[in-house]
Amino acid sequence: MNVAVIGICAAVYAVVGRLTDLGVTFAGVAFWPAAVVPAVFAVLFGPWTGGIGASIGIFIRDMLFHGNPLLSLSAGVPPNFAMFFIIGYFSHAEIDRKKMIASVILGSFVIVIGLLLPSILLPTELAAYVGLPISTSVIILVATVAVSLIVVLLVSKFWKQWRNFGIGSLIGQGVGAAILSVAVWAYSQYFFSSTGYFKTPLSASLIPLIFVWTFATEIPFVLIAGPPVIKACYRAFPSLRTQAHKKEE
Repeated sequence: MNVAVIGICAAVYAVVGRLTDLGVTFAGVAFWPAAVVPAVFAVLFGPWTGGIGASIGIFIRDMLFHGNPLLSLSAGVPPNFAMFFIIGYFSHAEIDRKKMIASVILGSFVIVIGLLLPSILLPTELAAYVGLPISTSVIILVATVAVSLIVVLLVSKFWKQWRNFGIGSLIGQGVGAAILSVAVWAYSQYFFSSTGYFKTPLSASLIPLIFVWTFATEIPFVLIAGPPVIKACYRAFPSLRTQAHKKEE
């Protein structure tokens, strides 16, 4: 592990995260296009760099945003480490066709269950928190699922060098979103007050909705913005290109 690179990843992630969160949140979880930053570092420098850099970066950003270290350590650091470690791991792993198909099926299952079921089973909560008619919410969620899967399939077919990255992104985002949604709910059960970050405990019915928000506001930026940024880095610094990518190309 390169400590200096981890520090750069953490600093860039914290700054970009603070500048792009725009104060838009759902159940305390921010809109998060900055997810692309540690994803890029995870591909360029490996899973440990991406995971640790993201963990430190999100902690710094949280201190600048809400200043609650316990909340960050419980609901910010663990999901960020898991998410970007997985993206880095898959990006550097040797995945044969059978493993690729199994991973895509698993990722697709996680997305469909996590994104579509909340809108069907919890229409009242969804409408109350999102502020949109249930039909509109369903359309948005279906579009998110469809676009994510189409992008991964297109990447796997036409840009094979990004196949592992696409699969890792789907699984990493799913795991990270699941950890975050449960952790946020659990934290709110014990640490709430009229002056705190959570005024009242969150309902357990919001767990899948937090998953929806987290996944849907991160995966498009990672899948779409990640490959061009990584490719630009390879062109500028050819030594960063991993052996895994060389073999796939």
